[in-house]
Amino acid sequence: MKENEPRKDEDHNSNSWVGYLGLGSQLAITVVIMVLLGVWLDKKFATEPVLTIIFSFIGIAGGMYNFIKTTLKSDK
Repeated sequence: MKENEPRKDEDHNSNSWVGYLGLGSQLAITVVIMVLLGVWLDKKFATEPVLTIIFSFIGIAGGMYNFIKTTLKSDK
C-alpha cells in the first residue's frame, strides 16, 4: 500500500457519518411542512386548530419513521 493512499476501512469510517448529516434537518423540514399545510387547510375550511394538530402529528410520525428506518438500515 502506498503512503498517501487511505486504507479501505478508514475511508469507510470517515464517510459513514455523512449520511446522518441531513437526517435532523429532514425531520424538521417534514414537521414544518406538515404544520404549514395544516394551518393553510384550517384557514381554508375554518376548522382551526383541528387540522393543524392532526397534520403536526402526521409530520412527526412520518419524520420519525423515516429517521428510524434510515438509521436502522445504515447499521446493517
